[in-house]
Amino acid sequence: MRVERGSFVLDVDVAPEPGRTLAVVGPNGAGKTTLLRAIAERADGAVGMVFQDHLLFPHLTAVENVAFGLRAAGVRRADARERARAWLGRVGLDERAEAMPHELSGGQAQRVALARALAIEPSVLLLDEPLAALDATTRNEVRRDLRRHLAPFAGVRVLVTHDPVDVAALADEVVVLDHGRAVQTGSPAELTRRPRTPWVADLVGTNLFAGEADAAGTVTLSGGGAVVTADHDHRGPVLVTVHPRAVAIHRSRPEGSARNAWPGRIRSLEPVGDRVRAQIEGAPWVVAEVTPGAVADIELVEGAEVWVAVKATEVDVYPA
Repeated sequence: MRVERGSFVLDVDVAPEPGRTLAVVGPNGAGKTTLLRAIAERADGAVGMVFQDHLLFPHLTAVENVAFGLRAAGVRRADARERARAWLGRVGLDERAEAMPHELSGGQAQRVALARALAIEPSVLLLDEPLAALDATTRNEVRRDLRRHLAPFAGVRVLVTHDPVDVAALADEVVVLDHGRAVQTGSPAELTRRPRTPWVADLVGTNLFAGEADAAGTVTLSGGGAVVTADHDHRGPVLVTVHPRAVAIHRSRPEGSARNAWPGRIRSLEPVGDRVRAQIEGAPWVVAEVTPGAVADIELVEGAEVWVAVKATEVDVYPA
């Protein structure tokens, strides 16, 4: 699929399969929305769309919003309202059928938007950041609803998102765009296990390094430093991943079985759920995830001098 928009060129070989959810991710300006529009323009049949800000008609009630597409397709008013009410029931909003958009919560409005998109029985369903404008609790609830309604949908469904939870919970396949090109494709598990770009590594929350592997199992890293690996036979250019939870932090040089240890300095500490993410400047720079208890026990603060340790068995290596 090739699309030109002024100086921007989208050139991606993408063929979404019916009955499966394709997630499209990538940095801002990568071409995600351009791809959605191109799919919509080339679709054979009705297209349903759900946007970040739901875009309900402010002068229509919830049931009238859902019925709008049906009416536009020539369905009689009474039939359209009946089908719209049925869809509102499916998304748990049958009691809000006569509410105006400004009377709905963000989550309710997005459920109305989903019902409106599905009521026309589209062949293609396009979801453009559908959960991004919701607070965390509502986002989790609507995500569960969305997953339930996507499961029986037999058409093509394409989801644009920046949220790795959306990818893990909703996607069957993922395409990563950058500057109008696909830089990685695969299942969510494949991307998590073996990211190929720093952006993807950030998305899935792991450390990614590039380097050169030798016959002894040592990888000399392009950004400085080296890591000892285990159980691989790769030679030459490789990528290396280390999960942040596999990174141990010590206040002095560690003793024990870890074959990788290097000094560093804490650059930042950030609470993430029930863990604390520590960015550590060193050779290489690395992100670790530790418990709040560990932070207190070893008195971690920004600027602290530390040692990092990673077992060779926790280092994953694959061809670059």
